[in-house]
Amino acid sequence: MSNEMSLFRESSAVIPAHLRTGALDELTKSLMGGSGVNNKRISIKGGIFRMIVDGQEVMKNEDRSMDLVIINAAPKTSRTYYADTFKEGEVVLPSCWSNDGVKPDASSEKAQASACAVCPQNIAGSGQGTSRACRFSRRLAVVLGQPTEDSDIYQLILPAQSIFGKADNGKMPLEAYAKFLGGNGLSISSVVTEIRFDTSSATPKLTFRAVKPLSIEEISIAVEKGQSPAAVQAVSNNPGAIDGQAKKDKELPFEKPAAPLFREPQPEEEKAPTVREKKSAPVVKDLADVLNQWGDDED
Repeated sequence: MSNEMSLFRESSAVIPAHLRTGALDELTKSLMGGSGVNNKRISIKGGIFRMIVDGQEVMKNEDRSMDLVIINAAPKTSRTYYADTFKEGEVVLPSCWSNDGVKPDASSEKAQASACAVCPQNIAGSGQGTSRACRFSRRLAVVLGQPTEDSDIYQLILPAQSIFGKADNGKMPLEAYAKFLGGNGLSISSVVTEIRFDTSSATPKLTFRAVKPLSIEEISIAVEKGQSPAAVQAVSNNPGAIDGQAKKDKELPFEKPAAPLFREPQPEEEKAPTVREKKSAPVVKDLADVLNQWGDDED
């Protein structure tokens, strides 16, 4: 992947192979902030693979294809409707969305109808041209390359044209690809999958094909990661929720480290210190209180 900003001061410096694991130590994670929310996703905006972290684009890969393993997927095709016009760099939640494609999610701020089948935003022509204003999509949880214990989990959301349709000269949308693998007795999480931009499409469209099978150990890792909270979150949340939550975490005032640096005081330790008569012992503040005061001074 290429990075718009030079990683090292020395332009000739490259990342050595032993550092290309994608794994972060706990120190780096704690300094990055956040509350453990999985906020990593891959966007295909503009026909380019873009790594989004905390709602910000941090890296991009201008290659036409990328190898990954699909480890989980939302059970149903989702629907998403935005009432407002998209604004570059703005993190917003959809006005209405459905996780099952049948009815609006209960948390939708502006539900457009009681059911998707009768929704005015689901009528051809409600969007641009003859399109529907409410868009189909499918959320995937993926790991890049071949899965390892340290592989990061990314959300990848596919638009409708990357999901539905027939195979064309070996180019398969997701459903056709899954049927092809299943017809050959293979699970989609047991192979490395190439996703490739269809250059004949006017809008970003991905096609799929199998690259190679995974080893028994790699399949085990893929299955385990597919059941992890991060993977479940990737296939459950829309990108606005993931990016918005990450942004919200950044804006919260610092109260205490993500991982405790000191033993938290027990209830009995939180009682006010007893002042004995005829003695003027200085009041010693708890170290956690001092740290909290430092955090308040920065506001």
